[in-house]
Amino acid sequence: MPDYEKYGEFDVVVANVPYCSNDTKEGEGIRDVFRLQVNLVVANLVVRNGHGDGRPVYVVFVGSSCGPMWEIFRCDDLLGHEGNAWIYRPDMRRLAQKILMPVGTCQLGLTYKKQEKQMMNPNLAKHSKVMAIHRPREAYVTILHSSEAYVCGAIALAQSIIQTNSTKDLVILVDNSVSEKSLWGLRMAGWKIKIIERIRSPLAKKNAYNKWNYSKLRLWQLTEYDKVMFIDSDLVVLKNIDEFFEYPQLSAVGNDQVIFNSGVMLVEPSSCVFEMLMKKRYTLKSYNGGDQGFLNEAFTWWHRFPTKLNFLKYFENANDTKHELPGSVYAVHYLGLKPWMCYRDYDCNWDKMDHRDFASDSAHSKWWQVYDRMPKKLHAFCDLSKSGDARIIKWRKIAQNASLPDEHWKIKVKDSRQHHPRRES
Repeated sequence: MPDYEKYGEFDVVVANVPYCSNDTKEGEGIRDVFRLQVNLVVANLVVRNGHGDGRPVYVVFVGSSCGPMWEIFRCDDLLGHEGNAWIYRPDMRRLAQKILMPVGTCQLGLTYKKQEKQMMNPNLAKHSKVMAIHRPREAYVTILHSSEAYVCGAIALAQSIIQTNSTKDLVILVDNSVSEKSLWGLRMAGWKIKIIERIRSPLAKKNAYNKWNYSKLRLWQLTEYDKVMFIDSDLVVLKNIDEFFEYPQLSAVGNDQVIFNSGVMLVEPSSCVFEMLMKKRYTLKSYNGGDQGFLNEAFTWWHRFPTKLNFLKYFENANDTKHELPGSVYAVHYLGLKPWMCYRDYDCNWDKMDHRDFASDSAHSKWWQVYDRMPKKLHAFCDLSKSGDARIIKWRKIAQNASLPDEHWKIKVKDSRQHHPRRES
């Protein structure tokens, strides 16, 4: 980075955007580090500028067809674009938030309370005070589409957030596959209902399980909010996480090296971002056919949440036979068979050889603690169907015949949701 103190006050920054690397493969996002460096220098110059009277600073990018980085310079701040020239009037508060975060995926970001202790530059401190005064509109959001299989999970998620004394709104996006009865239950759980049309991935294979997962792009249409924290409906929140709204877009937990998991994401709604994502879905490929692979190509530079904010219930260490949940976890992401699809007595992932890495009785019990604190009128939405009960019984029997060493199949089931066969007279 240059010595910013030498620049004094100015009104315009003009930058030549470097050409994107030739090694970018078709269908992939741009991961050019030199391009990132130029954008970061410009962003730092603008934020660290010595203006004290509130005058705007403009930014002009010229030179390359791939343009400035939309992860740093928002399309909402774009005043004009013609050919290979872009003119911006950046939102200083949001841009300051961006440059205070580590760039890339290797370092954890810090909340503003922790950042303030590290800020020595008076111009950065100035923007920090503006951030403290600003009262953003924020909400937790989840989505249900294509079926009602996760209605119970969404109800438990809302209740878990409420039980942490959160002050944020709760919004759920649903399509027409959700019945009026389920909508009533979701409202009673605390969700504000927003009806959407689902979005199909144009590159998804026929009958793929995740072909409608691009419906998650509807998050960017919630422009009545400054920021939304998306949470998949197979999670529960164990501790208050409101402070993590201080992160900028896009923030998430790492899934594998430079890839993030889209089960928990902090995004900033924007009509122009939504339009850009809708266009990019035809050109950017998804490694898993769903939203996670696509979003990782659309947002190649993102900010890392701590793992405890989206703890994936997955235990691959062969020497770990108990699969205990760490005590520092903020939210649990229930991979494999979901808690409401099992008996409450134990995690039924233990019964299937190909699911045992997902099994954890301690994590299972955390979900049922949320269930027990829910209003009893919501419990019916988590009842087991006869077919679901039959599936559990089937795999318990297979586990017994295989004499699986954890012996969960020996547990006497007391869950009142099980369907008892009628006794013959």
